[in-house]
Amino acid sequence: MEQYEPDRLSPAQVAAMRRSFRSGRAAMTRRSLLRASAGGALAVGGLGTLSACGIPAAGTTQGGVSADDHSAEEKVVNFSNWTEYIDVDESEKHHPTLDQFKKQTGISVKYTEDINDNVEFFGKIKPQLAAGQDTGRDIIVLTDWLAARLIRLGWVQKLDASNLPHAYANLSQQFRDPDWDPGRAYSYVWQGISTVIAYNKKALDGQEVKSISDLLDNPKLKGRVGFLSEMRDSIGMTLLDMGKDPAKFTADDYDAAIARLQKAVDKGQIRRFTGNDYTSDLTSGDFAACVAWAGDVVQLKADSPDIDFIIPDSGYMTSTDNMLIPNKARHKTNAERLIDFYYQPKPAAELAAYINYVSPVDGVKPELEKLDPDAANNPLIIPDKAMAAKSHAFRSLSAKEETTFEEKFAKLTGA
Repeated sequence: MEQYEPDRLSPAQVAAMRRSFRSGRAAMTRRSLLRASAGGALAVGGLGTLSACGIPAAGTTQGGVSADDHSAEEKVVNFSNWTEYIDVDESEKHHPTLDQFKKQTGISVKYTEDINDNVEFFGKIKPQLAAGQDTGRDIIVLTDWLAARLIRLGWVQKLDASNLPHAYANLSQQFRDPDWDPGRAYSYVWQGISTVIAYNKKALDGQEVKSISDLLDNPKLKGRVGFLSEMRDSIGMTLLDMGKDPAKFTADDYDAAIARLQKAVDKGQIRRFTGNDYTSDLTSGDFAACVAWAGDVVQLKADSPDIDFIIPDSGYMTSTDNMLIPNKARHKTNAERLIDFYYQPKPAAELAAYINYVSPVDGVKPELEKLDPDAANNPLIIPDKAMAAKSHAFRSLSAKEETTFEEKFAKLTGA
């Protein structure tokens, strides 16, 4: 089992976390494109919570620690999620899908938008989890790399498949078997996040962009290309372009990808590495093309006819935000019923229609067509089979790899 010790992040890891606070995916809200960080005070204080090895976590065992399940007598689920990451009605006071869940099951949901950043939230719940205590939450939603960390620490509970018939049947194939949770024993996807190539037709001025190689090598795009400051996205897309599998790459493969990007930096091909702020560069035409997050592109396309995207033949990167049940949660069965509820096509469609991220639910398209035909036919929200087949995930990293790789990426980006 992985161990942890406070205050042992490398400088490169600290820099990576700060980039995420400032402008990475951690800085996006769901719909407004600005997921706020918790503020400067946390930026250093919360970082020590994600270290590699050292003191064993107190009282944990692989597979998580259950508590007495009070689901039968306490008809409630305590659900912690990111801000603006669920459907709301016109009054902005109610979540229609949660109301449907209560009507269907009799279980109330105490829904809290108290996740602003993975690192901050981990710092919030770490003391209770390390001490073997209840966090007061039955479901938490974490991005894949942190979900993997909690599973390795033994801080989340193994799911009961008998309570998850819809989830088991309807989870899209591309999300079924991550290396950090084979077979989804401990987690189910809330939403997917895709990394693609976006471009401004007007700024391209007739140039064709079909691949990462076009971004890195076409001299007519010099100084008008953007890559992301999130290591897994930029390196992952580059590895794919080089014919390497981001799920299986070696340290030498990583170094080759770094060298390829460094060459483009040195010759001025890459204008800069950005977080979510690339949206303004793309719409203004300062970027002719860039590596981008699909959730942004959906919004940008709606606002500007010049913005579009391509999926390279080599493939694209996908990450996930995931529902997990922490150790000692009081309402495990109720939590599993809520997870399963969101894998029914109708509520999944209502959620997708509102937040416009990648739905992980097979069978959602016919229901989404009733609500929003444009969304239903948008491959950035409902990938077709051909697009799903091009989806790739970045493999899990050891603590040593995390430190080494982030140091090299920080040097590349000047962070």
